[in-house]
Amino acid sequence: MSLLPALASPHLPAAALSAGAALVYALLAVAHARMSAPQSRGLLGLAWLLHLAVLVLGLFEQPARFGFAPALSVTGWLVLTVYLIESRLYPQMRARWTLAILGMWVVLLALAFPGTPYPALHSALMPLHWALGIASYGLIAAAVVHAWLMQRAEKAIRLGNANEASMPLLTLERLTFRFVAAGFALLSATLLAGWYFSESLNHRWVWDHKTTFSVLSWLTMGVLLWGRWRLGWRGRIAVRTLYLAAGFLLLGYAGSRFVLEVLLQRA
Repeated sequence: MSLLPALASPHLPAAALSAGAALVYALLAVAHARMSAPQSRGLLGLAWLLHLAVLVLGLFEQPARFGFAPALSVTGWLVLTVYLIESRLYPQMRARWTLAILGMWVVLLALAFPGTPYPALHSALMPLHWALGIASYGLIAAAVVHAWLMQRAEKAIRLGNANEASMPLLTLERLTFRFVAAGFALLSATLLAGWYFSESLNHRWVWDHKTTFSVLSWLTMGVLLWGRWRLGWRGRIAVRTLYLAAGFLLLGYAGSRFVLEVLLQRA
């Protein structure tokens, strides 16, 4: 059995857990303003645990299933994992309600679209390729969240509300580029693994939509890191380049699978 297929399940236990996680996420999104920091952090932790339970149950489903919505669900969970860790290190980081909405959305999306049965593995190492890809999704999504927080902090400073900025701007900028660099490294490893399996199974590099958009994302992030290193890119140009790279990556797997699983099935 693979490590990452079947991350959503239509069966009753997973459906109940998904509903519970979505409910807790929704409660936090609605009531966060009336909660203390420990209360909202605890509620987010509970939703995170329920979300994890859904993903774990999906690992044991037969036949194995995977698709665009489960991939987004895992990505959202990884972003929340990063946030829960960072909120311990940086208590001033405030994004719980936004991440709660994200968590609720991806859980319900994976419940509605649990994916399609995955074919038999052609290699015992194939799960490594999937794990690298999902991890790169999570790190780049975390970079996007930090870039959004950075934009919010910049806006607060421009409006003279520096006290409303959740974290120091330079700290957010440093964290953003650390996640970009880590995501770029994992995406590089993912593409190398994909090339290896493509050569082994097809005896050639297969250029499909997923490969094309993934390579475009990799090139865009490479340009971003080069621009940061050599030209000192920061602020708006860096954030927009990151959003472009993340958009390409989103289209690479989730977008192409959405077309196959939803649009073409209804055509």
